[in-house]
Amino acid sequence: MVVDDHALVRAAVRQAITAADVEVVAETATAEAALLEAPGVSPDILLVDIDLPGMDGLRLVRELATRLPATRIVMLTVSASDRDLVEAMRFGAVGYLTKDLSPEALLRTVRGVDAGELAMSRRMAARLVRRLLTTGRHGSSADEDAELASLTTRELEVLRLLAGGRTDREIADALTISPRTVESHVGSILSKLGVRNRAEAAGRYRDI
Repeated sequence: MVVDDHALVRAAVRQAITAADVEVVAETATAEAALLEAPGVSPDILLVDIDLPGMDGLRLVRELATRLPATRIVMLTVSASDRDLVEAMRFGAVGYLTKDLSPEALLRTVRGVDAGELAMSRRMAARLVRRLLTTGRHGSSADEDAELASLTTRELEVLRLLAGGRTDREIADALTISPRTVESHVGSILSKLGVRNRAEAAGRYRDI
């Protein structure tokens, strides 16, 4: 099953992985739709984008991992953020792929996931291990970790998009909320993180 808000991407993924032993049983453009459809089709493998309108892909993983324990969830995204990588794996994903992957490599990876292999490049795996080993010791202090942990799920979504260079209007459109609500979330984020401006907040996210 493929979850991506771009029809062109879904079509490309479907074409790349469709084979005698691989079938795309469902596809959706939003996490909300995936929450409704995935339990009914019980896919062996679920390919999920992170940057989705409304609920993002990370929240979808957290929601579905416990509901569909037999489904192997793999992120397929443009994000190379260490934070996205770590959160996806913590929430229950079994792999993390970026969209610069070739069609042939994607098909090989899907087959590997079905055989129980880790769906991740060696470089990405090394970053994951390094990040897990250094959490709380380097890069961010225990206090900084606690400040980030104090953010709500919605505030984390806003911060992630802010760190990605999105404007308030773009964040509002991505999360289907108003720009004024975005401003309110940003104010709360700055207060909780103890930073002076958006650039510092974005930098804190990127450093994780």
